[in-house]
Amino acid sequence: MSTEPLRIGILLPTREQAINGTYAAAPLLDFARQAEALGFDSLWAGDSLTARPRLDPLVVLSAAAAATERIAVGTAALTPALRHPLIGANMAASLSHVAAGRLILGLGSGFPMPETEEEFASVGASFQGRVGRLDEITALWRTAWRSGEDGEPVEFQGRFWQAEHLDRLPSPAVAGGPPLWLAGSDTPKVLARAATRYDGWLPFLPDVEAYGSARRRIAELAEEAGRGAGAVTPALYATVTVNSDESAARAELEHYISHYYGRSLDQMRTIQAYAWGSAEKCAEWLGEYVRAGARHLVVRIGSLDPEPQLKEIAEVLLPAVRALGPTVGSTQS
Repeated sequence: MSTEPLRIGILLPTREQAINGTYAAAPLLDFARQAEALGFDSLWAGDSLTARPRLDPLVVLSAAAAATERIAVGTAALTPALRHPLIGANMAASLSHVAAGRLILGLGSGFPMPETEEEFASVGASFQGRVGRLDEITALWRTAWRSGEDGEPVEFQGRFWQAEHLDRLPSPAVAGGPPLWLAGSDTPKVLARAATRYDGWLPFLPDVEAYGSARRRIAELAEEAGRGAGAVTPALYATVTVNSDESAARAELEHYISHYYGRSLDQMRTIQAYAWGSAEKCAEWLGEYVRAGARHLVVRIGSLDPEPQLKEIAEVLLPAVRALGPTVGSTQS
């Protein structure tokens, strides 16, 4: 079990802006500053070009990092295949300097939807074999980020990518680069990859028991690989819609999901973690994941107008969930 303190982050509403057709940086930076002032531990941004369009997360997080001082910034989740790996390595290293070491990169291979397959095709990326390509890109990134150190290779020879002169790229702010988290489910292959290749696991599992079982399995596999049981941060991507009127909360979440994914809440809740209702109820639901071993919660507000809920989430949900933090882990294996 990881001994990391419990952290709770919030998703910047870049996709929500796009749905509303109001692209603007100033409200996002106001949201970032407010989240920091309210005590959130991290700020996150999603990534998509044409499948679920929004402003670029690396650009937005660079601005958010410059506008804040303490709060961590992260991608939930970046799709590395949409950018050339050397450009991705350079952008991530650059962002790590802007963020002064506060960067976490949650990474995905591409959500299995027709829109995502079209998105890959639009930039000339192969959708087939995307899982192996993600692992290879991260291996290339780590090689590049260490290439300036004595004795480290300056070339990369992979199945999909080859590169030379990696030591000419800027080194990141943190030696070896920012933590890389795998955004994925709980299949045996995902758990094995998270345990052996990544620094964190970022699922959106709707079943708490399945989450706890998978979290324990990652710890076992990481131990077997010689990394230590606490080498991989167990995280969670969860969506909440806060309203004391539960039926109104559900209606708002349904509206949000239909515009975000073009699918119903009943369809999406079979694969993603959702809660709605009072802040106390949502806190209790998130608390079950904390008891199951989650150490970093990435909260998405399920509303196309998320800012009004931000303060209540900070004032009610944050302390209620954090109260569980110090005691969790002592009884978990």
